Amino acid sequence: MADTEHFVRDDVRGFLDMLEQIGGKGVEEVGAVEGRNQMRAMGQIAEAPARPMAIRKDVTCPGPAGDIPLRFYDPRDGREPGPCVIFIHGGGFVIGDLEVYDSLCTEIAHQLDLPVVSVDYRLAPEHPFPAAPDDCEAAARWVATSPAELGREITGLVITGDSAGGNLTIVTTNQLVNEPAKVPVIVQAPIYPVASDTTHHSSLRDFAEGFLLTRAAMAWFTDQYGGDAGDPRHTPMVGDCSNTPPTVVCTAGLDPLRDSGREYAAHLIQQGTEVVYLEFPGIIHGFTTLRKAIPSGQKDLDAFLDAIKLMVERYR
Repeated sequence: MADTEHFVRDDVRGFLDMLEQIGGKGVEEVGAVEGRNQMRAMGQIAEAPARPMAIRKDVTCPGPAGDIPLRFYDPRDGREPGPCVIFIHGGGFVIGDLEVYDSLCTEIAHQLDLPVVSVDYRLAPEHPFPAAPDDCEAAARWVATSPAELGREITGLVITGDSAGGNLTIVTTNQLVNEPAKVPVIVQAPIYPVASDTTHHSSLRDFAEGFLLTRAAMAWFTDQYGGDAGDPRHTPMVGDCSNTPPTVVCTAGLDPLRDSGREYAAHLIQQGTEVVYLEFPGIIHGFTTLRKAIPSGQKDLDAFLDAIKLMVERYR
């Protein structure tokens, strides 16, 4: 049962109570394949409908281990040269796919009025670290070349993603700072990211159970993903973040990962990066893809996207 010491919004409480009544097993009990099915099923009942798009098509780009599936969205048939959003989905590096995040990508494209490319990177445990960061970096570099498949002249990248995708957002941005792509990353915007070692955070203890993402699931995801926590492509805050582009970070108040996002935002601010940090009280991890079940999360997503819009307008 969710801890009553913390402020929990009414619609969040209703959603958590529903999950408790349904019961069911965590991903660490059912494994990767069933976990992927569960996430898709959750999306079908809990996520808001997709926005209509002028263009929504599946494409591929070359990757280090074969073609990487992508989905391209644009609310306009054509547009002047400008930035493109790279979206990197969450799911603990193990679950999640283009379909689960389809509605969110249409929302981002609609609100920012920018093209969006969603990356279907390889998942653990079949493809452990560094398959995911390798694929995300390859996809970002490809988009930066304004490939004919997209029919867009791209002047800069806006990289965003949630949870594990927030980690991969930071990692990909850092790689493109260290070895620039054809166009720069103008803004990065990780959503409740895994940026640092979470094991010592009070948020992991406070929200270990009863708030959708559990400590047990996080430990299992980490184990499936593999890799070395001392590698900056695995845990980005152990590396050099000094030349990070303007950044928007958001966290959820009831999230085991909350303190990781806080720590990362503070780290960037101390290094002189321009940062907008938004912590949304009373809401849980995953809210950006639970907007039908948790309607109040839409306003939080709006605020996050407004901050990205502000930052893009300053630097495009």
